[in-house]
Amino acid sequence: MKVSKKTAKILYEIRSLLTIVIIALLLKVTIVEAYIVPTGSMENTIMTGDFLIGNRFVYGMRTPDWIGIPYTDIGYNIPYIRFPEFRVPEQGDVLIFKYPRDPYHKYVKRCIAEPGDTLEVIARKVFVNGKEFPLPKTGKYISPMLPKDYKQQEIFLGTQGNKDYFKPLRIPKKGDVFPLNDSTNWRYLLPLILMDGHKAALVNESVEYDFTLIDPNDLYRRKETREVYQDYFPNGKLLNPWSQSIRDGDFAFLYIDGIPAREWGEYVVEQNYYWAMGDNRDDSLDSRYWGFVPENNILGKALFVYFSLDLDTWMPRFNRIGTVIR
Repeated sequence: MKVSKKTAKILYEIRSLLTIVIIALLLKVTIVEAYIVPTGSMENTIMTGDFLIGNRFVYGMRTPDWIGIPYTDIGYNIPYIRFPEFRVPEQGDVLIFKYPRDPYHKYVKRCIAEPGDTLEVIARKVFVNGKEFPLPKTGKYISPMLPKDYKQQEIFLGTQGNKDYFKPLRIPKKGDVFPLNDSTNWRYLLPLILMDGHKAALVNESVEYDFTLIDPNDLYRRKETREVYQDYFPNGKLLNPWSQSIRDGDFAFLYIDGIPAREWGEYVVEQNYYWAMGDNRDDSLDSRYWGFVPENNILGKALFVYFSLDLDTWMPRFNRIGTVIR
């Protein structure tokens, strides 16, 4: 069947467009990471409405780990390959990563502590291995400092104090060995086990509750429906490891990958973890609240602003374009 010149031209244009789209998508999932900043947690280093370009290549190019409809959560996770990195994330890098409690959200924060480091916050000052990590010149505080004896229930682990006085905490690293016994701190360890890719559940006779890192509050924020809560305890069979509904004695019924936890003997951490905080220290939902960033969640290093929009006036901020992220 002979194709007319007009039809052939249309087919050529479609083929060219598809080629460009495929190349752009391949670049996005392998070499560059595009990110639009929706909050002010990194001000004034990064402003709300900044459009960022991140380098995926430096921490190890990886093949796609999800396939589906862009800008939705309709799709499937697929096996991926991560190529050798040029270097690992370092203290001071501004990271783009999947939010551990809802990987469909992307966060941008500064790496404060590396695997194996010990972090502490005293009167707002951050100390890593006993040495102060100063607030960047573009960082800021916007509210009064909390008292030392004030305890924030929403803080990570619920026992670390508050955002301005955070008790010493060690950042886990690959190869760390945790004995599993009656004294195991499951609220610290269980999220690591889940982030390493294992399954965990509380099993008691005929009742089983599966652990998940997906926080229903974050899911509610994304889906904008109250129905998400129906899947979680006490209405459903899903549990978050940080849930206040879990008593310490409940972990006696913990199973990991279908095996009672007491039969494991020990657990060896399978990847490195990092600690990330916003430069706007009083307005940042960061590691102080939800914990560690797993290496597998890190997408890239923020490089520069390629466009910026004032979300109050919807006018471009041309002076932000080309800003290098440091």
